[in-house]
Amino acid sequence: MDATDTYAILSEMIVAVLLGSGPVLALALVVGLVIAFFQALTQVQEMTLTFVPKIVAIFLGILASSPFIYATLRGLSDRVFDLIASGAL
Repeated sequence: MDATDTYAILSEMIVAVLLGSGPVLALALVVGLVIAFFQALTQVQEMTLTFVPKIVAIFLGILASSPFIYATLRGLSDRVFDLIASGAL
């Protein structure tokens, strides 16, 4: 195993992390922007109005995207375990 193999595995891990966390982070961003826009329009500055909907949306987003996250992480772990079994690592 040389530096290019290490770089390839590390870049695959970074892509897997970004793909796994991307949908949930995008959902949190959209919900946060909608809440901020609502607060700016109504001038209601309640702190629980900010956190509770975001937490619920993130929880539902994790539930909805968990099969995709699982498939992404499983593909990465299968590739790494195949490399270990073949003696490449």
